[in-house]
Amino acid sequence: MSSEGYPRRTLHLPHSPLFSTLVQYMDHNERAQLSYEKAKAIGLSYDMTIDDLLSLSPKFWQMHNDPAVLLDGGSITLLTIQYNLCAGTIARYAGRRPELIPLVEDLLQYRKHGQYMMTELGHGLDIGNIETTATLLSSGEFILNSPTPASAKFMPPTVPAGLPCVAVVFAKLIVNGEDRGHRPFLVPLNDGKQMCPGVQSKLLPFRGGPNPLTHSMTTFRNVRLPRGSLLGSLEKPADMHANLMDIIHRITIGTIALGCLALPFMQCYATIGTMYSLRRFIGPPARRTPILTFRTQQAPILATTANAYVMQALQRWAIKQFCDKNLDGRVRHGIAAIFKGVMVQHSQQGAIGVSERCGAQGLFAHNQMTCLHNEMRGIAIAEGDVLGLAIRLVNELLLGRYTMPPPANPDSLLARHEAGLFAELREIIKGVPHHRSAEVNRRILPHCQPMMEAIGHRMAYDAAVAQGVRPALVELYVAGVVRLDAAWYAEHAALGRAAQLEMETRAMDAVLPVLGELVKEMDVFAYVTAPIVSDERWGAFVDGLKTFEGAARVDVLEPRGTLGVQPEMVRSHL
Repeated sequence: MSSEGYPRRTLHLPHSPLFSTLVQYMDHNERAQLSYEKAKAIGLSYDMTIDDLLSLSPKFWQMHNDPAVLLDGGSITLLTIQYNLCAGTIARYAGRRPELIPLVEDLLQYRKHGQYMMTELGHGLDIGNIETTATLLSSGEFILNSPTPASAKFMPPTVPAGLPCVAVVFAKLIVNGEDRGHRPFLVPLNDGKQMCPGVQSKLLPFRGGPNPLTHSMTTFRNVRLPRGSLLGSLEKPADMHANLMDIIHRITIGTIALGCLALPFMQCYATIGTMYSLRRFIGPPARRTPILTFRTQQAPILATTANAYVMQALQRWAIKQFCDKNLDGRVRHGIAAIFKGVMVQHSQQGAIGVSERCGAQGLFAHNQMTCLHNEMRGIAIAEGDVLGLAIRLVNELLLGRYTMPPPANPDSLLARHEAGLFAELREIIKGVPHHRSAEVNRRILPHCQPMMEAIGHRMAYDAAVAQGVRPALVELYVAGVVRLDAAWYAEHAALGRAAQLEMETRAMDAVLPVLGELVKEMDVFAYVTAPIVSDERWGAFVDGLKTFEGAARVDVLEPRGTLGVQPEMVRSHL
């Protein structure tokens, strides 16, 4: 499976000094700076070119599948911002403006840091109403301003980090007092040591859980920009919304690219869960039993393993469809949204399920799972919030504006489930006066994400069957999906509770004997740093812990100074 078609370009990194430095006791600011160095090391391992960014070459997708994300999720966040969003946006204009090519090369070679600044504090997903302005002056220059506190750019890590930093900043273009829609502008933020004039970065407190990054709130006050900082035209677009969707096209690419990161996450959970459960024993010395013997331990590990294999099949299909320029752009965007939705869903299922079966050990960041779970929470929001994507997609499908690729196996359980849910929502939409009505808000919106996920489950099943994924894994995947909406299958597919449980049990029985082989084929062990996977790793981990010893003496039975206290008073407190 799993490493086939995904060359490990970063295998030299896990044991390098940069990546093997212990970070458990490191200051958050130090760790954040270290993530920049790690991002650079991973990026340079790919020798990415402008053509790779523009053509979405296999190398581009390989980078977003690289298990190096397991070593430091923060570094991949920085890397995909720099390569996909920042450099990718600029590269699109470099064909007509060759003077931009050196800047793209600087970003790809990590001679500069790059950021992408669209989301604002007061607007979030409502990007059509961002407030930052870039006003054209008579000199041909622009003045960039954040007019209100709500217009602060939120999240991008913009504080100085050692290298000069430039950003693609989205702002409303104002010409002669007229709003001409949003445009991307090239804006220098800092020289690596201090901010540029008029640019203010406020360091946010570090997020709890994932690898720390210097997330910030950034504002602009009368920042003068040269004419060449504008990427695009001064002309007012005929369709403001279409223009906005066009200039942020790298976000859609990021939707599917970030979804890819869930695959090594799931592979990591399955690997850690299996190895820990084989190493951990219970019972007296003469009858030691590995905890993997128990079905309660097996279940989340087997489910995560099946999900990983099926999701890889979906990934291959989705990328191929997304890169097909003959497909309607809305359909390609829909496939990206669906793919990300189910990848996030199954990744988070694996994180919770497997880490809980590791007991107290599963709570610690050094065992990777809780940290990766928190990283995935951020991924679910970045480059298209999953719920927001679902609401847009499902409403457009219900209105008949376009359709997703039809099922290859329309009689399958998952295809029938998708069709059933869609029919229910369509009946509701037929009876409302408008797709933005209160009735839609109450009865459609809460079901958009499950509907989108149902489409993704069917697509994943079709992809797995078409690509020859082991039938036992596909059957276990289906059983797991059935559990997500057990009532529907009991009501509409004549699949009662007992039948559902039996289906899952049979599938697990078939997958269990080959679990070790499946985990080995995932080929992510080199990137697994969790010390609980082996006695050797655990011993080395314990040896590296801060140790406290001393010569203190404390007498636990030492008299507590009862002089002058009546015996009756002492007894009354016992």
